[in-house]
Amino acid sequence: MIKAVIFDMDGLLIDSEPIWQEAEAAIFGKVGITLTAVQMRQTMGLKVNEVVDFWYAQKPWSDVPRAQMTHDIIDMVITLIKERGKAMRGVHQAIDVCRRAGLPLAIASSSFTPVIDAVLEKVGIRSEFSVIHSAENEPYGKPHPAVFITAAQKLGVPPEFCLVFEDSPNGVLAAKAARMKCIAVPDEQVKGDKRFAIADIMLDSLEEFQEKHLNDLG
Repeated sequence: MIKAVIFDMDGLLIDSEPIWQEAEAAIFGKVGITLTAVQMRQTMGLKVNEVVDFWYAQKPWSDVPRAQMTHDIIDMVITLIKERGKAMRGVHQAIDVCRRAGLPLAIASSSFTPVIDAVLEKVGIRSEFSVIHSAENEPYGKPHPAVFITAAQKLGVPPEFCLVFEDSPNGVLAAKAARMKCIAVPDEQVKGDKRFAIADIMLDSLEEFQEKHLNDLG
């Protein structure tokens, strides 16, 4: 039986993956690193500091501290979200289905807290969630399950009774490693990734989510 629902955020609640790619391309470009869209997909779902560390390990630079790179990417993402961030299709409908079922809701995101705050304000859904948890407070980001496990603890619900919505392969891996049910709503850029096969259900958008899916998983 599903007793709580945990939502990822980037690419699931808000169309932010293009925003992250734009910010990463701009900030990494300042240190002479050119990243393609394909390359940036490798780090989808990771914490931004882990993204910086990932590319530093492959293409080290010396003129800007990694902490500053992380800060600059976050600042640009927040600016772009405020300027043109848009909710993904079906966000409010999916939340309504969960609310009608009496399920407490949480967000468990790899994004740092200031980005989460910007998204919740932009989409207007802050009050819908009793728990908001960022992986910045965990030693490891997705695909490590820590962010989901902590969110479940804050909800007061055992992991095996939680349902996770995710759009990235790393997020799906994290959810299943946490022993949770998972509905994948794959980002179009990575829809063919075979790792989505471990999700319990796959949907094209949150618009497709219905109460029957809760019953099926229960």
